[in-house]
Amino acid sequence: MRKTISFILLVILLIGIYYAIAQVHYGENKMEVSKHYINEGLKENGVTNIVTSVVLNYRGFDTLGEITILFIGAIGLGLVLFGFETKRKDIMPASLILATGCRFLFPLILLLGIYIFVHGHLTPGGGFQGGAVIASGFLLSYIGCSKKRISEKGINILESLGGTIFILIGLLGLLFSGYYLSNFLPKGTINTLISGGIIPLLYIVIGLKVGVELAGIIYKLME
Repeated sequence: MRKTISFILLVILLIGIYYAIAQVHYGENKMEVSKHYINEGLKENGVTNIVTSVVLNYRGFDTLGEITILFIGAIGLGLVLFGFETKRKDIMPASLILATGCRFLFPLILLLGIYIFVHGHLTPGGGFQGGAVIASGFLLSYIGCSKKRISEKGINILESLGGTIFILIGLLGLLFSGYYLSNFLPKGTINTLISGGIIPLLYIVIGLKVGVELAGIIYKLME
């Protein structure tokens, strides 16, 4: 019976793949939208990283959805772990190399993460990448410096603040320019840190929010 059901599901999957591929007309030029991104992105948004123009301006709703998914994932983990009794056990001290690396590398990792999302509109990188780097620093801190813990209340405040500022910036774009997440600030000078209008602000907010959310997830799992 199990083999029969597996075979039926496989046939359905193959039929779905066939019809999906059959709708693609290979050889036709379907790149009109991407041409606009490449040709007009620099002029319309003032950033040299075209990917940034796409994810934070042209497709800003997608980025907002990705942040929301991460937020829901953190909530889901909290619900799963809610009610479990926490039993404190003696933790074996970290090795000398790990404990020393924790003390010296933690601030440098945070600095690297901040650099990545602050310069996301100029170089490859951005809020999600910088936030992940920041979270890795907290993971190192938990493993190497077992007595150090971040404030769960502080995580919740920064997480809520980041999401609120992102939404408010989008609403200001709607107010000043007529559509959500419109780049309503001056574009500045291209290839400089102060450029890109609202895009650097959004990356800073996203970097902080992603960093604290991932750090919170690591905190819950470690505890």
